[in-house]
Amino acid sequence: MFVLRDVQRHDLDGLKRLAAVLDSVNLPDDEKVLEELVDKSIRSFSARIKPPLEREYLFVLEDPKTEKLVGTSMIIAQHGTREAPHVYLDVSQREHYSATLDKHFRHTVLSIGYNYEGPTEIGGLVVDPAYRGQGKPGKQLSYIRFLFIAMHRRKFRDRVLAELLPPLLPDGRSLLWEALGRKFTGLSYLEADRLSRQNKEFIKELFPQSDVYATLFHERVQKAIGRVGPKTEPVQRMLERIGFRYVERIDPFDGGPHFEAAVSDVSLVRGYRSLRLAQEELGIEFEERLVAHERPAGKNRFRAVRTPCRIDGDEAAIPGEARELLGCAPGDRIHVLPFD
Repeated sequence: MFVLRDVQRHDLDGLKRLAAVLDSVNLPDDEKVLEELVDKSIRSFSARIKPPLEREYLFVLEDPKTEKLVGTSMIIAQHGTREAPHVYLDVSQREHYSATLDKHFRHTVLSIGYNYEGPTEIGGLVVDPAYRGQGKPGKQLSYIRFLFIAMHRRKFRDRVLAELLPPLLPDGRSLLWEALGRKFTGLSYLEADRLSRQNKEFIKELFPQSDVYATLFHERVQKAIGRVGPKTEPVQRMLERIGFRYVERIDPFDGGPHFEAAVSDVSLVRGYRSLRLAQEELGIEFEERLVAHERPAGKNRFRAVRTPCRIDGDEAAIPGEARELLGCAPGDRIHVLPFD
């Protein structure tokens, strides 16, 4: 049984190990960036960042037997502010017809856009390759974000965004960035993505502000626009199953599709329950759910586990092992999400 919890400063070495293995956009192999992520998350969970929409929450999944970090996921309370707008490319279709030539063309057109009061974003999903398939760690890391949002609806926007990764080249480069972004910025994909975390000014100043016809790109680039990579297809299917839809927008760096949903339409959020922990301990034969317990202060203020759970009225019973890992006692408030 894994434990999901808020990140702590002592997790930095574990995060560095994960980053060294993966060196992904979500978890870069950069100690300074990782330290900043941890610090901002700690201040977010402790409500020291005000207002709430400026907070970013980093969750870790831990194997309690080894105390090894298995993966991470994040919530950005609002992606897109006046200081750092949410930048995207709208994808539309434009038709042209010449009666003289009797020729008809349908073109994919990319138009840059900015959102200064953006949606809540879920991201940062990383799983240690050695643990993939063992107890569905990726699903737990994904669902925990919806459980936390359901617990704290007023701290988040009414819409939630997921930016999915497209097919990338074997060396990690982006087809769209090589065809568009690099030509206007002179930066590599990773350089631009990391710079944009701190400062998006260069995008607004250097990117073309007029429409871009994707017809000008190589056919391989055109086919990648709005598509997800093979490793991301299960994530897309999961998001669609719980209420997300492709909104005809893509990331300006890699061309990955943007999926969005109203928080109130997400099936997981609709299935959320806040209950009291029952006196009775439960066996293992009942339906599994994601169960969380939150302390008002101190380290590890938030903990969750995937566990068998039986709901009876306004109470829920869980096994003794789950109680111990959550650090809760009968009568405590626990938070429950479906895990189907």
